[in-house]
Formats: sequence, C-alpha cells, structure tokens
Amino acid sequence: MSILVFGQTGQVAQELRRLAPNARFLGRAEADLTAPDTCARAVAESGARLIINAAAYTAVDRAEEDEPTAHLVNAAAPTAMAKAAAATGAVFLHISTDYVFDGSGAAPWAVDAPTGPLGAYGRTKLAGERGVRDAGGRHGILRTSWVFSAHGANFVKTMLRLSENRSQLSIVADQIGGPTPARAVAQSLLEMGAAMVDGRGKPGIWHYAGTPDVSWADFARTIFSQAGRQVDVIDIPTSDYPTPARRPLNSRLDCRALDQVFGIARPDWRLGLAEVLQELEGN
Repeated sequence: MSILVFGQTGQVAQELRRLAPNARFLGRAEADLTAPDTCARAVAESGARLIINAAAYTAVDRAEEDEPTAHLVNAAAPTAMAKAAAATGAVFLHISTDYVFDGSGAAPWAVDAPTGPLGAYGRTKLAGERGVRDAGGRHGILRTSWVFSAHGANFVKTMLRLSENRSQLSIVADQIGGPTPARAVAQSLLEMGAAMVDGRGKPGIWHYAGTPDVSWADFARTIFSQAGRQVDVIDIPTSDYPTPARRPLNSRLDCRALDQVFGIARPDWRLGLAEVLQELEGN
C-alpha cells in the first residue's frame, strides 16, 4: 500500500517512519502547510492510496497571538489535502485534538458531542475537521490527547528535565485526560488506513486516547516513579498556573466507537511510558 505522510519531525510522524519506513514523508521543503496549494499538489501527484496528515501547528499558547498562521496550517492545509485526496480516491486520515471541546463536566466526550473550543488552537483544529469532512472523500479524523514520546517536546520529557535539579514540583491536578503514546497513535492510523483502503470501516470522527484517565499531577507522579526520580509533586489548580491559552479541564475521550468499528482499543499509557523511558535511557 502506497502511503504519503505530511510531517517529518513531529512525534507521530517519527513513529510512523519507524512503523512504515517505505512511506513517503514530506517536510516543509516539499509541502509548506502555510501554502495549502503545495499540499494539494503533493497529494495529486503522489499516486498514494493512503494520505496521513501528521503535521500541525501545535504551539497552543503562541496560536493566541498568531491565529492566522495556525488557521493556515491546521485548517486550510488539511482541507486542501482532503479535497485533493477525494479527487484521486485516496483515503485521507487527519489528527485532531481534545481542544475542540470546552472541557466542561466530567464525562468522557463522545465523538458527536457538541464542540466549543476555548482558544485559537482549538478553533483552528475544529475548522480543519470541518474542512476534511466537507471535502467529501473517504476520510478519518482521529482526535487524541496528551501525546508523548521520546521525541520532540512533551510533558514526559519536560518532567524528566525539571527533575534533574528539582526535588519538588507544583503540577496542575484539575485537568483530567488520557496520556497517549505517539507510537500507539501511529499504529492506529496505519490500521485504520489499511482497513479503509480495503473497504472496511467507515469515514468519520474517532477518539483515541490512553487509559486510565489521569490528572497531570498524577501523570507526573507515575513518570517519576517509573524513572526512579525522587520528586515531591504538589497538586495545584489550573488557576495557579495561568497560560495565554485556556486549557480544557475535562479532556476525557470516549473511545469505544474506534474499538467497535476498527478493533482498536485504548492503549495503557503506563506501558507506553515504560517504553519511552527505556528509549530515553538508551539514548
């Protein structure tokens, strides 16, 4: 199966490269997401049967000051990709986020729950979802949350870095979600893509996040425990850690539909964390 992936350096893109080394991966030089026409052209000329967009504007706080650029990357570019994929008959898969919800309540968000992003990042990702859906092709939108890996910048690596010279850290405890290994996201995309190329499954929006749901503070405690770091974690509310962009308090995702249709169950993030820590130790 011929696969075209937008993205090279992101967490999921790097895991896709490990799992599908024969796929073609496009960086900014080949397809600039701030110039959506270049993305559409890359799809049209690729001849690929499966297109995966693993690239995004993920600087949540910076997006508050640069929403036009975030919109180009997160909305206009994937819309252009999806339209081009629809024209060629290719399957198009796109990664989205829990930030499309307002974070209210405590129940896991269903795939058809009302959206209500709190900031620019969520708004641009939601616009991208709508563009992909409206393109009319065979598509899958995979919403995920709290992605981590041994690559790039993420919460796990930040906690490890801070623990090198800190014995106590104050971590937000009223935001709840499912940490998700990037490798598991990549594997799920490939399994979904293979099924859809073969005519199985169906287009739509899907949720995929690690289990069990946890707070950032408890996630940090598990990181330090598995890494053998002696760090005292102090629970604090979100109000004690202000950021330019508002974070959703409830990032729980109802992932049952993905399991029912594609047989893809939620991964245990604690096992994924152990693998990431082992890789980081090896490096």
